[in-house]
Amino acid sequence: MLYAFGFDRVGVLVGDLYFVDPAPGKGQEGAERGARLELRVLDRGELKGSIYSAQPIAAGQPIWRADFLESVAGRPGSFDRTHHHPMFNGWEPTSRVFLRELSADPLGWLGGKLADLDALVASAGFPADVIGPDDAQSLRRVAPEIVDATRRLLEKVRSGELGTPPRDAALAGASRAPGVGAPVGIRAGWL
Repeated sequence: MLYAFGFDRVGVLVGDLYFVDPAPGKGQEGAERGARLELRVLDRGELKGSIYSAQPIAAGQPIWRADFLESVAGRPGSFDRTHHHPMFNGWEPTSRVFLRELSADPLGWLGGKLADLDALVASAGFPADVIGPDDAQSLRRVAPEIVDATRRLLEKVRSGELGTPPRDAALAGASRAPGVGAPVGIRAGWL
């Protein structure tokens, strides 16, 4: 499932995720599931027909990411794999950053981050003009809806409705080590 919140020049995307890292860090082995949220640059394409045609829209370059993940084998509600990526190098996120306050109150922490778009953009190394003149105020106003969408996704993940292993590993882009039958890396979800 994917939620999209669009503003003038940036958007927030939130989706469920099932993830198996093919090269996990120490203590990060095994499957993870939860919700991923990304702040992205929105790109508005040229109309493909008349003024009445559908507007092409692209969720472009990522600015910032938060992963509200838990280990599948762990206790639900632990947020034991919850982290964020304060920056990207192009399309690649920087290393995972784990914070006590993020795992202690993930949705409260998220609301606080979304309330300060200027700081998120600056800390990610983007120029201030990447955001539109009304984006920060619009995001602050809509932040409770985004937090609520994230909460609902997490509830559906915990119930087993979302954030599940893919039925077809090939469709999920699963990677396999040479000569190994089971996937060593899986990423199922829009983000």
